[in-house]
Amino acid sequence: MPDSIRERFAQIVAGPEEDLNLAEAALLIAKEEYPQLDVPAYLHRLDLLAEGIRPRLAGDTSPARIVQEINRHLFQEEGFTGSNASEYYDPRNSFLNEVLDRKVGIPITLSVVYMEVGQRLGLPLVGVSFPGHFLVKHRDADGEVVLDPFLGGSSLSQEDLENKLREIYGTPAPAMAQLPRLLAATSKKEILVRMLRNLKGIYLQRSDFTKALSAADRILLIIPDFPLEVRDRGIIYQRLECFQAAITDYRRYLQLTPNAEDAGTIRSLIITLQRAAARLN
Repeated sequence: MPDSIRERFAQIVAGPEEDLNLAEAALLIAKEEYPQLDVPAYLHRLDLLAEGIRPRLAGDTSPARIVQEINRHLFQEEGFTGSNASEYYDPRNSFLNEVLDRKVGIPITLSVVYMEVGQRLGLPLVGVSFPGHFLVKHRDADGEVVLDPFLGGSSLSQEDLENKLREIYGTPAPAMAQLPRLLAATSKKEILVRMLRNLKGIYLQRSDFTKALSAADRILLIIPDFPLEVRDRGIIYQRLECFQAAITDYRRYLQLTPNAEDAGTIRSLIITLQRAAARLN
């Protein structure tokens, strides 16, 4: 992996939110998996998707018309679709280049495509980290519209959203009263963290600790002092038998959250790993 890929990613996520190029950052996540990936070419693919829609607007740039044409072009004509259950955890669904090539994705990557096309057409869209299912929304003087790119860009009513919560939490859903908070806009940096967490989880499930470590490293480039991510990277280092690196992360975790519920366990782990590291030396 050329250092320039990680360095460019770090440069992007270190900047202010308003300047962050979400599509480029998402493609750089993929470029560590596909070193030959041509980032400008895939950014141009997003441009072309928008250009396929623009002539149809015929001067009507109302949000409702743009959403209608995005849905028609992406999901009916181009054939973008949500991954089926058997392939849902295929890592390719988390890589933007693969989603653009295969036209199959999970909610968050299809939402990134949707947001990027909308942005190019002058429709400001934001992500929504809804529990278990990423969404997008548009807000203007008339209110806000919540859209589900995983389901063809369909507009979700209050009842639809409440039903989604019931599917997750049961009836009655304790989160129902928190629905406005659950529909809060998600920053682009948070979107990148969620994409990387998805990848980290997939790789941990497959016991591919090297790739899980790569995802964890990039999460911590975005949120360097997030305690649970520091601890989780320590766990990955431990599984890779990189004991000194694991000890460093565990100590950092304790510095960040000295009163954590698992603080005693982590202190015991540090002692165990110090002994293991001494034996290796």
